[in-house]
Amino acid sequence: MNPPAAQVLPPAPAGLRARRVPAWFSGAKLGIFIHWGLYSVPGWAPLPDERVLRANVGGSNAHLSDADQRYCLAHNPYAEWYLNTLKFEDSPTRGHHDRTYGRDFAYDAFAPMFNAAGRAWDPGSWADLFRSAGARYVVLTAKHHDGFLLWPSRTPCPRKPDYTAERDVVGELTAAVRGRGLKMGLYYSGGLDWAFNSTRIESFPMIFGTVIQEPEFAAYADTHWRELIDCYEPSILWNDIGYPRTADLYGLLGHYYDRVPDGVVNDRFRTAIVDGRPRAPHFDYLTPEYTTFADITPAKWEACRGIGYSFGYNRNDDDHSYLSSQDLIRLLIDIVSKNGNLFLDVGPRADGTIPAAQRERLIDLGRWLDRNGEAVYDTTPWARAEGLADGGIAVRFTRRDGAVYAFLLGQPRAGRLIIRDFVPPDHPARISLLGRPGELSWRAEAGGLSVDWPEGILPSAAHVLEIASAEYRAGKDRT
Repeated sequence: MNPPAAQVLPPAPAGLRARRVPAWFSGAKLGIFIHWGLYSVPGWAPLPDERVLRANVGGSNAHLSDADQRYCLAHNPYAEWYLNTLKFEDSPTRGHHDRTYGRDFAYDAFAPMFNAAGRAWDPGSWADLFRSAGARYVVLTAKHHDGFLLWPSRTPCPRKPDYTAERDVVGELTAAVRGRGLKMGLYYSGGLDWAFNSTRIESFPMIFGTVIQEPEFAAYADTHWRELIDCYEPSILWNDIGYPRTADLYGLLGHYYDRVPDGVVNDRFRTAIVDGRPRAPHFDYLTPEYTTFADITPAKWEACRGIGYSFGYNRNDDDHSYLSSQDLIRLLIDIVSKNGNLFLDVGPRADGTIPAAQRERLIDLGRWLDRNGEAVYDTTPWARAEGLADGGIAVRFTRRDGAVYAFLLGQPRAGRLIIRDFVPPDHPARISLLGRPGELSWRAEAGGLSVDWPEGILPSAAHVLEIASAEYRAGKDRT
């Protein structure tokens, strides 16, 4: 099945075109994504082999043969795609399922198991963890592609009875997250719903090509989104894959912004193919997945990814498949320096427990932000994102009024440290190391900015120099 032919996006109303990304979202820098649902019961996907990893280099699948595409989807490392991967008779997931549950065990039979396990879930423990990680917003999968609902909708799934969580997961988590001072958003699969369209997806064009266009589903998705907006007032609408062309999308978004004036909408309400790619007629920010931008991007963006190779819980993950705490910290820095947010996913088990290795990384990230957060939160990109210091140490930059921050993604040796091609301010400047009292000696040299690096600085995933100057306050940044 191929995606629809090229279409023309209808122009957005003037009020939508005039919108600007609210300051809270631009300054938040770190959000937590949560994938929790029926797929959390088996919690299983194959880790990617070399063929899958090679196929997804750079985030583009356009170069793949039909055979490679089928292989990637039959060996999908996304555990939340368990139902689709199960449909391949030769997939590792099918083999695992048959051995563990039996060939005749239906995916829907995970629903009572999920509800039973979820009685132990403590939403407050999640909210506490996310706050300690330094996150400023949280987004939960209210309905993923399998169609199972995590709130007591007045419009239940017409194709499957009792296909809803026993608890109001959306409401309970919303209250807990907001009670800790964080923003709460909601994810909804507005394009795919395998209760309505059970076609096996075996090529990447089929992902958008199987977006459901029937009027019944368009009304169903619109009713759900409006219900979520009216009941929970989410700060973020995080739609996924696409949206029915026949739906009144502008009417929905107008209703949302009226209800939540400082809300934001992602770029996945895609209704058309433009220049060979699915496009949304309106959005506030971009959502690259498991990839980042190479340089400063004027449009606000958010890099979404799991700590490992999956969004949903995958019992095959271990310390080797998860990013290390150091790598996560450096990833956050790189993204923020280029005008992005890191949208980091956790995959809880069916009983709501978050695996220890995921928790450890979130706690480590929060500890680093406790010391260095002023260089991250509410900052903007500087004149350039990247630099280099002695010893091949990579450098990233951010700025706020009156200061530029230089992140050293490595451990300098004591003594003279030069940040290359960095022109110090003409006005008097004060340079200090965040988390350490006092100022550092520095001087301008032909090769850049020379700083006297102190003895005894403990290793860190990244050290941050604050370069404060009235020149930066005046907006006269120099590279």
